[in-house]
Amino acid sequence: MSAVDVKGPVYLRFAREKTPVFTTIKTPFKVGRAEVFFESRGKPDVAIIACGPLVYNALLAAAKLEALKIKVRVINNHTIKPMDEKTIIKAARDAGAVVTVEEHQVMGGMGSAIAEVLAKHYPVPMEFVGVQNRFGESGEPNELIKKFGLDAEGIIKAAKRALSRKAVIGPTLRRA
Repeated sequence: MSAVDVKGPVYLRFAREKTPVFTTIKTPFKVGRAEVFFESRGKPDVAIIACGPLVYNALLAAAKLEALKIKVRVINNHTIKPMDEKTIIKAARDAGAVVTVEEHQVMGGMGSAIAEVLAKHYPVPMEFVGVQNRFGESGEPNELIKKFGLDAEGIIKAAKRALSRKAVIGPTLRRA
């Protein structure tokens, strides 16, 4: 385990629900380095940066977005700190729109950290898929994922919102 090699405290978060296994022993993993798990052919229209069990939902969303002729890059950002700023900035430059996906409160979570990186280095339209500043609820994990919009359909809606702002905001940001 890579966590053993880290000098200092480490926080591992595990999901309650069963998550499909979509990695192998050969899947790259290095603390502090995000990995591209999927990329459409050609320049991406939107980058989806996800962590934890929701990476799988991001991959499902990417397949559906491709069917709609929307090109996608899905990044597994398994390490929040240290943040892989280089990969995140490159994704923003290449796609011009970013969606973050996390099973966590958006405020103070991975999405906020990515927004901070991009605000400093390469601002683009962003959408945040996660728990939106409210208390969690009890229930079956898959029901809660759907209720909070953390499923593939919620990710697709967020990608479409980011893309709709990309055409309006993107060119203005680049001129500044």
